[in-house]
Amino acid sequence: MDMLKEILGLLVGCAVLACFSWMGNPADNNKGRKSPVLLMPRMVKIDGGTFQMGSDDHGSRGPVHTVRVSSFLMDRFEVTCSEYEEFCKATGHHSPFFWNRSGFHCGDAFPDHPVVGISWQDARSYAEWSHKRLPTEAEWEYAARGGLVANKYPHGDVLAPADGNYGNNLSGTTPVGSYAANGYGLYDMMGNVVEWVADRYGSDYYVRSPSDSPTGPDTGRFRVIRGGGWKSGPGCVGVSHRNALPSNWVDFNVGFRCVRDLPDNGQQPVSD
Repeated sequence: MDMLKEILGLLVGCAVLACFSWMGNPADNNKGRKSPVLLMPRMVKIDGGTFQMGSDDHGSRGPVHTVRVSSFLMDRFEVTCSEYEEFCKATGHHSPFFWNRSGFHCGDAFPDHPVVGISWQDARSYAEWSHKRLPTEAEWEYAARGGLVANKYPHGDVLAPADGNYGNNLSGTTPVGSYAANGYGLYDMMGNVVEWVADRYGSDYYVRSPSDSPTGPDTGRFRVIRGGGWKSGPGCVGVSHRNALPSNWVDFNVGFRCVRDLPDNGQQPVSD
């Protein structure tokens, strides 16, 4: 009961509690829709640098502090149903909780939609299988900002319906790449699905966070989620917004994407 109260406290207002929202399941719209941007290279090179992480508009998002991250490769899109299915078939890993259940845009009929119903452990297992890893919270926010400085959202300081799939406007996920990319060529860094990252959650972590490639607290019961999803309200899709869930939680508003360390020579692989 104490853990449930803590989860509710973290997530209030952000509509992430899918496991307690069966009456609000999304309809099967956008079924079979294809996205031509999937023909683009899967990963994007993100050149490292220094940025101002966080914001001072909420306790757990501040204080704003200087962080440096090294260069890395990041998935251009959130991991799709077809990609995750390939992993399950190759490894014998169990299917996502909502796989092929009516109303969740997760299964064989939605290959280009982001996979949902996967826990943090599931996401980490996929990342390891694909020779990648989950991004750190700092890497995620640096990439989401797309090279902009002090911006509230991936595309600037003003939020528009055309910027992403958020606010329950479409009653479900859309194929990855359906909205414009940010300045780094990354899609759905706000909306579509909330994304697991590697870090444990600490509400006061930014007070003591190291400035060089922070990786989160060493202990904690929750893992950080970032980015907002189709079910998230406007207040939960900003680049500095952070929330958390137990690592074994599964949800129809939560998915993930991966990153990969650059080779020693700093060059991007020819193919992925």
